Formats: sequence, structure tokens, C-alpha cells
Amino acid sequence: MCRIVGASRTLLPLLAALLQASVEASGEIALCKTGFPEDVYSAVLSQDVHEGQPLLNVKFSNCNGKRKVQYESSEPADFKVDEDGMVYAVRSFPLSSEHAKFLIYAQDKETQEKWQVAVKLSLKPTLPEDSVKESQEIEEIVFPRQVTKHNGHLQRQKRDWVIPPINLPENSRGPFPQELVRIRSDRDKNLSLRYSVTGPGADQPPTGIFIINPISGQLSVTKPLDRELIARFHLRAHAVDINGNQVENPIDIVINVIDMNDNRPEFLHQVWNGTVPEGSKPGTYVMTVTAIDADDPNALNGMLRYRILSQAPSTPSPNMFTINNETGDIITVAAGLDREKVQQYTLIIQATDMEGNPTYGLSNTATAVITVTDVNDNPPEFTAMTFYGEVPENRVDVIVANLTVTDKDQPHTPAWNAAYRITSGDPTGRFAIQTDPNSNDGLVTVVKPIDFETNRMFVLTVAAENQVPLAKGIQHPPQSTATVSVTVIDVNENPYFAPNPKIIRQEEGLHAGTMLTTFTAQDPDRYMQQNIRYTKLSDPANWLKIDPVNGQITTIAVLDRESPNVKNNIYNATFLASDNGIPPMSGTGTLQIYLLDINDNAPQVLPQEAETCETPDPNSINITALDYDIDPNAGPFAFDLPLSPATIKRNWTITRLNGDFAQLNLKIKFLEAGIYEVPIIITDSGNPPKSNISILRVKVCQCDSNGDCTDVDRIVGAGLGTGAIVAILLCIIILLILVLMFVVWMKRRDKERQAKQLLIDPEDDVRDNILKYDEEGGGEEDQDYDLSQLQQPDTVEPDAIKPVGIRRLDERPIHAEPQYPVRSAAPHPGDIGDFINEGLKAADNDPTAPPYDSLLVFDYEGSGSTAGSLSSLNSSSSGGEQDYDYLNDWGPRFKKLADMYGGGDE
Repeated sequence: MCRIVGASRTLLPLLAALLQASVEASGEIALCKTGFPEDVYSAVLSQDVHEGQPLLNVKFSNCNGKRKVQYESSEPADFKVDEDGMVYAVRSFPLSSEHAKFLIYAQDKETQEKWQVAVKLSLKPTLPEDSVKESQEIEEIVFPRQVTKHNGHLQRQKRDWVIPPINLPENSRGPFPQELVRIRSDRDKNLSLRYSVTGPGADQPPTGIFIINPISGQLSVTKPLDRELIARFHLRAHAVDINGNQVENPIDIVINVIDMNDNRPEFLHQVWNGTVPEGSKPGTYVMTVTAIDADDPNALNGMLRYRILSQAPSTPSPNMFTINNETGDIITVAAGLDREKVQQYTLIIQATDMEGNPTYGLSNTATAVITVTDVNDNPPEFTAMTFYGEVPENRVDVIVANLTVTDKDQPHTPAWNAAYRITSGDPTGRFAIQTDPNSNDGLVTVVKPIDFETNRMFVLTVAAENQVPLAKGIQHPPQSTATVSVTVIDVNENPYFAPNPKIIRQEEGLHAGTMLTTFTAQDPDRYMQQNIRYTKLSDPANWLKIDPVNGQITTIAVLDRESPNVKNNIYNATFLASDNGIPPMSGTGTLQIYLLDINDNAPQVLPQEAETCETPDPNSINITALDYDIDPNAGPFAFDLPLSPATIKRNWTITRLNGDFAQLNLKIKFLEAGIYEVPIIITDSGNPPKSNISILRVKVCQCDSNGDCTDVDRIVGAGLGTGAIVAILLCIIILLILVLMFVVWMKRRDKERQAKQLLIDPEDDVRDNILKYDEEGGGEEDQDYDLSQLQQPDTVEPDAIKPVGIRRLDERPIHAEPQYPVRSAAPHPGDIGDFINEGLKAADNDPTAPPYDSLLVFDYEGSGSTAGSLSSLNSSSSGGEQDYDYLNDWGPRFKKLADMYGGGDE
């Protein structure tokens, strides 16, 4: 009983606290009223108001979170209000009674609804010790005394006290320079001293913040300090005489910058993202938001507190989350997170320094976006109870039905992806269901052929479930079931032979017209009235035929086991069975005839050619028999020599070695060299036996001591080998190519000779120099002149075909062509003189003949030409006074020219 009472005493306060919190929360939700929660906001200031100074924060309750409120001050010249409710001073002024009270207005931008609240400012009372401190004089720091040793050096006396640091608040408003302490040496009564300070802030960067009066030792600060930049200054004070000699050891002065609440908290991120699974229980950790404050973290100015200002949306509860005010951890505080209803929550988080004091603390806000992640709390559900499909028989990999499901979970996740399976109706495993990864549908596919004659319809029961199991506590069934009705469509199928292949055994040698067997096919389409006809598809030896109606197979030739179309005693023939369905179908069957051997082949001697010596010793001929039949119609064989002609048994003898081999030897002591045909009777072991006289060609030759033939001749006449024939063909081809190249070269040479032919035959041509130099133009500068018209005027191209724009000034103008004499194809040497004279006269009378007697021609030839003018030629002045006898000395090629112009008889 005591224990129960004790437990009750322990639990009662806890239950009371929970009940009170629940009542407060319920009351807050039920009694939420839009407007200012306070009638009067108060702020206590410790100093005069300066421009930009934050004064206090007024809180406006926005119950639905949708109102957009704008703040105004009743004294806008002195105070302003930011959107977050923070009140700032617009200008600097001493706080007095007229500024002690003013109003703040809040107006809805859409409905223009307006609220107001009063703000009261009061001056912080001055503490007694502060007034005493202000009334005191500036503190003095005195250098400690020193003693002098016997050697004259100074030695600092050991201290028993430490100079306390100077505390200086940051952001002081002055006036500056502001006196801090006075540094003095007790030796200034006897000496004239000078004081100085060194260290960061004095003579080291940042320089000039602290200065000292060198005479009075007054240490002052010249500007406001910022603790966030430098929180402590370490200076050293020095005292020297007027000559610069040190009279005191330096003393250390530490100045601590006292922190002021001049920095707002700053969140590390303006937007924070977190996730929480749907259906999470209260107390589930979500995320942590963090803000920092540049003020002193060990003072109230830097101690932050967090709270949630708003939650959007506010369903199913406006307080789904809470935040740890010190650590910034956000956790769930209420149940009911459902991704299918609300996928994301947006929280406005506020961080306030001064341990969250709404009056003196500075605040800042950030946004926390919480995404509700999906869990498998919704199973897939079929959109219909029964699905229908059809498939032609004997088809595989065909989709026969498309199963559709719905799932409220997040698409393309394991909680949404469906897995299908067939629970009944397919005992032979002819169907399978695959999942479409995009639509999540189930594709019912045929994986094994279905026979319409066996199964006309299938009724399948299928189930769908997610890839992952449902979350715990979900009341829905884990799977959904449906029925799939699949109808099989009858199609025309191929007839088939049974058995296939069909094997029969028959003796070879059957005569044509013998009926072997009946080879028929069956039609699997039992519900279709169709006829089957047969045709022969493959019969390598053309031995068989098949009746197109009843499938009887009959021979049309003698069956021969030794045929090359028979492999391993088996002959294969293929037949085709076709029905008259739509579309018509066909099937093939193979008939294998195993041929039994009969003794229809006589044995033959092997080899058919042999060599032996002229004498019986030392060689003999070993022979055997070749029989295309098989046992028992082959060996053992009997070998013998015929009685006729009589020379055979007189010259030869044969001895049987065993059932397959015999030996042929010379019976006489000497047989003249030559080729002999020896008939041999060979009989097999068939029933009845079959014998044959086979000819063995034996070459009898002279032998050496080893028994080898020394003759060169062979039994078979020598012939050209393949290599020799190829070599001869190559020689013939090369010879033909050489002849062809020679003919082409001759034709090209004839063309070149015709192109260079002169007016007379080459033997009578004495103008080789003209052809060689080809420079009979207008002068040295004219190297493009064509002299071909002096050689063969009839072959010159007409000027009309020359391109326009490239004609020279001294080129023949375009006129009617003059009638020049035409030289015969084979002129007589005596006609050359007449031909030249006629051509000369025509050229003298032709105004277009080059060169031209015109000023243009001589201008084009240029100046300083060493060539004389050839513009006019006539027979009367062409050499009457010239002596051409020296041409006789130039050789026989110039003899004709010497005779013509030298006055000879010819």
C-alpha cells in the first residue's frame, strides 16, 4: 500500500503537468483571436535613443496564417516598424516624457481591417554604484617602484598585485576621444617624463584607436569599438625621460571590449529541407536548424532560442511539429502525417537572442520545408474485377490482356510498383505476367503454345501486390485479386507425319512398280473439314513416287544399295503434305529406306596394275579383291587363273594367302620385259556366289639386285602435268601482250609521223631546220606564232573556233579564207617548185597572210630587233644574186635545195 501511494505521489505531478499542457494547447487553439495579444508593450532603455536602435518587438496573432499585415507608427518621424514587428528608432533623441508613449497600427492589406496597440518606453534607473563611479575621478595606473643594484642597472621589483583589465563597452557614442585611465610614474616629481603606449590599436594595426597624452599620461580611445572585430586589446605603457632613457619598466594594459546586443541571429541557411515518413509517430526526429549570433556566445546577447511562428498547411493540425528552443531540433508532435493528403509542410522558424526575450532580444527567421516521404500504406487495386483477352493457338510471346491497377503511393517507387502473379487457372504454366515499368500495368503473355483442340478457354486468377510489404498497422489487405478470361482462337495448323521419320527395310534390286509403304499425315484441326494431298519433295535418285490422295509410295526405278545417294545403307526421301485450309498449311515427312544387300556386284582385282621382274625371284605380286557388296556377299574370295589362253597358266601361277589376299608369281624362269594383261577369276562368298574375270596389267621389267625396276618407261603414257600446262598458258598470254603492245606502239608512231609530215616526203625534205626551231614569227618577243600553215595549210584550224578575247594584234584577222593551192597526197619532187611559186603569189595577194605590213606589226616586234623584215617575198628577189653552191657541202640532205637554187640542171 505504501508503494502504491508513493507511485501515485510521483505520477500525479506529471499527469497534472500533461493535463495542464493539453488544456493550454486546447485553449490556445480554441481561443485564437486575430490581433495584438497584449494591450500595452513596454520597453526599458538604459540610455538615450539613437538612430537605428531596435527598441522592442510587437507580436501580431495571425490565426489562419493567410493575412498580410502592414505596420504603422503613430509617430513615424521617430519610430518605424518592420514586417516582423520589430520597432526601430528613426532618429537619435534623448528619451523624454513626450516620447515615452506612442501607438502601433496593424492593417490587413486585403480587408483593410485595422488593429492598434500602445507602446510605453521608460528610462532604466541609474544604480547607486554607477553614479558613484561616474563621480569618481579617472583611475590612475602607477608604475611599480624599482631598486638599483650595486652595478648601476635597474631591476624591476617583484609585484604582489596585477593591474586589472579595463572594460570598455562596444559601440560607445562618445564623445571622443574618451578618457580611460591615467598612467603615472612616482618619479615624475623629480624628472620630466614622457609617456607612450605600444601594441595593436596604438602604434600597430589597427593604429590610432588608443592615444596617450605624453605629458599627463592620459590614455583615451578615439572611436567606438566593435567586439566582433577585436574583443581584447593588449597594450604596453612606457615612461622615458626627456632624453629618451627608460625610467620605468613597461607595464601591460589589457582592455576588454564589453559586448552589446548589436547583432541579430543569422541562420546558416535561409531555407532548410527535411523529410519525415508519413504515418510517423509523435516524437519522430525530422531535422535540425541552426542560427549563429556574432555577439558574445557566453553572454545573453549571444544565447539563442528557437520557436515555430507558423505552419502551412495547418491540416490535419496546426501544430504538427515542435522545435527544441535551445538545439533547434524539429520533431513531430502530432499523428496524422499522410503523404497522399499533404506532401509538404512549410514552417517559419524564429531565432531570438537574449535567451528568447521578446522585449530586448533581436530576432531573425528562416523557412523549414518538410517533405512527407511515402511509405507503402496503400496496396494496388485492380480497376476491374474481370479482364478479357484472346490469343490464336500455337502463338507465343503474345500479350493477351492488359491488367490495370491504381495505387495512391508515390509513383515509380517500390511502394507503388506492382508485382503480378497467377494464383490459379494455369497448371501447365502457359502464361506469365510482366509489369510495365511506366504504367504499372500487368501484361498477360503466352509463354507456351496453346492447342485449341485441347483448351478453348482459360480462366486465370491473378493477384497484384507491391514490391515491398505494406507498412505496419495498415488495415488494407496486402493484395488485390482479379479474374482474366482468355479465349483461344482456332487457326489452320500444319499437317504432320507420324512417325517422322518413318523407317522401312527393303532388299535392294526391287523392280519398278513395287509398292513399298503408305506414308500419310494427320491434320490436327479436328474441327475443320480439310483434305490432305501428298507430293514428293526430295528424292535424290528419283526412285519413288507417292499417290497424292492416299500416300502410297511406289518404286519407279530399281533400288541399289551401292548408289552414291545411299549413306550407311539408308536412303532418305522427303514428302510434303498440304491441306486446303485458309491459309493452306503444309508439313514434311522423311521416309528412310534401309536397303538390305544382295549379291549383285562381282568382285574385282585390286590393284589393277603391278610390276615384277623378268625372273621369278626375288619379287612376287600381292593382290586382293574389291567387292561393293557387304558381308556375307563379299569375302572370303577365291582366286584362280583361266584355262584360256593357255599362256596364262604356262607363264603364271596364283597362290591364295587367305580369304582376302592372293599372290601372283612367274611360273617360268624368264619372261621378256613388257606389259602383260593377266586375267584372274575371283569368286565371292555370296549365296549364290558371284564370280568375275578381272584383268591385272603386269609390267615385266629388268630389275637391279634389290629387285627394283630399272626401266624408265611406265605403264601409263606420260602426259603433261597441271604445272606444265599452266606455264605454257602463261607464256602464251605474255607473248600476246607483247604483240599487242608492239602494235599499239606502231600505231602511235604512225600518228606522230603523220602529224610531223612536211609538204614533201621526208627523204626529199631539206627544211629540217624550220621544223626544229619553229621560230619564224614576228621577232624575238613573238614566241607564240604558229608556223603549221607554212607546212600544211590545209590542216590549220579555222579562226572561227578560237576563243574570243585572246587574239594577238599581229594575228591574222578574220576574213574569207583565200584559195591556196592544195598539195597532192604524194607530190612528185618536180612539182615542188611550182607549188611554192603558186603559194607565194597567193600570199602576196592575201591581206590576211602573216606577217602584216602594218605599223602594229612593227610596234609589236619591239625595238632593237636583229631580225630583218620578211614581210614581202617574191620570186624575182628571192635569191637571184645569192650563191647557193655552199649547200653542196652540207651533205646529201641539202643537195636538192642546192640544185633548185644553185642553178643546176635539175
